[in-house]
Amino acid sequence: MTATKPSNIEKHSWLEDALAIFWGTVFVSLGLVLYQHAMLLTGSSAGIALLIQYATGYAFGPIFFIINLPFWYLAVKRMGWPFTIRTFLAVAFFSLLSRIVPGLVDFSSLNPVYAAIVGGGLMGTGLLILFRHRAGLGGFNVLALYLQDNHGIRAGYFSLAVDLTILAVSFFVVDWRQVLLSVIGAAALNMTVAINHRPGRYVGMS
Repeated sequence: MTATKPSNIEKHSWLEDALAIFWGTVFVSLGLVLYQHAMLLTGSSAGIALLIQYATGYAFGPIFFIINLPFWYLAVKRMGWPFTIRTFLAVAFFSLLSRIVPGLVDFSSLNPVYAAIVGGGLMGTGLLILFRHRAGLGGFNVLALYLQDNHGIRAGYFSLAVDLTILAVSFFVVDWRQVLLSVIGAAALNMTVAINHRPGRYVGMS
């Protein structure tokens, strides 16, 4: 017996998509704050932006926004304008939050292992919310979603491979112990996405 697809899939409303962009980026930005306080790294465009921030002292938000610019062509051509617009809004809002949230949260003590695991989980949950509403945070997330939709490659597993490559470069920027914790965080992030964002498991559409 073969599984049948639902005949009438209800699309997300514009309000549901807006709330998803808001909460998805809020979750990711909070996870990012944990990483910044513990001097940890992540992958994708955010990982590159963090590497540049740690190495140069420049603000994360503008770096992250600029890094994403080359990926907009792929987003429009392969994923369509609705996805691109939602992703652009998510990237812009996340870039803004990356400047605001650090001023709203303060830690007198933060265990780096906790920061790696919980920060990774928060970012993975935020990305999951965005993915399920046909949005992302640009960069390699766009490529990951394209490969999953068109070639059946799990977005989470592809992102994990990319993230580990970026983390390998980080040995030249931060201490090896922070890199090791960052790998644990990357696993927490990407397994959250891989387990919960599987083709056919969630049928909501935007």
